[in-house]
Amino acid sequence: MTNVAVVGAQWGDEGKGKVVDWLSERADVVVRFQGGHNAGHTLVINGQTYKLSLLPSGVVRGKLSVIGNGVVIDPWALFDEIERLSAQGVAITPEVLRIADNACLILPIHGELDRAREAAAGTGKIGTTGRGVGPAYEDKVARRAVRLCDLAEPATLRFKIDRLLTHHNALRKGLGADPLDGEALHALLTDLAPRVLPFVAPAWRLLDEARRAGKRILFEGAQGAMLDVDHGTYPFVTSSSTISGQAAAGSGMGPGAVAYVLGITKAYTTRVGSGPFPTELHDEVGERLGERGHEFGTVTGRRRRCGWFDAVMVRQALKVGGVDGIVLTKLDVLDQMDDLKVCVAYELDGQRLDHFPSGMEAQDRVTPIYETLDGWRDSTRGARSWAELPATAIKYVRRIEELIEAPVAILSTGPDREETILVHDPFAD
Repeated sequence: MTNVAVVGAQWGDEGKGKVVDWLSERADVVVRFQGGHNAGHTLVINGQTYKLSLLPSGVVRGKLSVIGNGVVIDPWALFDEIERLSAQGVAITPEVLRIADNACLILPIHGELDRAREAAAGTGKIGTTGRGVGPAYEDKVARRAVRLCDLAEPATLRFKIDRLLTHHNALRKGLGADPLDGEALHALLTDLAPRVLPFVAPAWRLLDEARRAGKRILFEGAQGAMLDVDHGTYPFVTSSSTISGQAAAGSGMGPGAVAYVLGITKAYTTRVGSGPFPTELHDEVGERLGERGHEFGTVTGRRRRCGWFDAVMVRQALKVGGVDGIVLTKLDVLDQMDDLKVCVAYELDGQRLDHFPSGMEAQDRVTPIYETLDGWRDSTRGARSWAELPATAIKYVRRIEELIEAPVAILSTGPDREETILVHDPFAD
């Protein structure tokens, strides 16, 4: 059976929630492999809206859902999310949800540090969600994080807290904050342990067993390729690797576990937070895209910046991420527009560039070179076949395929899962 990874190919918010839900109905296991509760997915099932931040989308359908070791976990946010979904009739038990025992925790001190740093940065802030994800990843790579398995070992937990506070209290002193109370943090985690440990397991083993049994595994990415800590618009990025290669490392499976990589991209471009955005529109067209696309963040509620489709950036994201085919979402947002523009190259200091440069200043100064395409007056909303699309809409999709050098596997024409045109079934390979 083919295992599929779903990743964002822009700056996140590309519509992965709908796609993952559409695929999860056919999958046996759904895995989150990076990020934290700083990214959100919105699912619409039978008219009911579910907003997920940390939980894999499979939980809504009762599929085995795994939070992998590559995720940093705020356990209190996790249980808030479980309680909210329970109120909507979704039962989340250890039979449905499993969490990697070697996953690292986001503690209250991480959120405090995140927000304090952003406040101190002023106009130089990165634009984080302030939820402690970045500081938690810092502690992970610095080998001082508290992991879920530590909650089962009292002596280890005390050692980890002491080690953690040695670093954090020094940071807090520099920021003018009071030192942390180790005993209070220990009591907080000790109280948490019996609540969270029933969900904890060696995730790598569960996934290996599922693979050997021929189960279909869906790897669910968060954010997007241009927020990747290595390949994105650094430093205006997230703190984890968001590309498909992380699906293996962040779940405890080998790279051969993923047979098909599906990249999600909007028919235009959006971004939340700070950082470069070559095709951003500051005019009524940008406002129209935001209004028609309901461009507000699932987690933060922040208004998204909007602009024309950037084929240069997407092409680069697909190559870096090893994407086999894309899902083009929100085509219907472009309905009723006379002309559409697509960025086909950049200009920098009089030179034409066919790639997005790595330098922070260069990324900020590139200007887009556009190709203008005809728009369409007819509606594409809810179309379920190519025959229902205007000819100029089909031309727009085909031109995007040429520019990004990848085929459209699925075309989304609305928020409902049925408003989809399937060109290629990722699970069929």
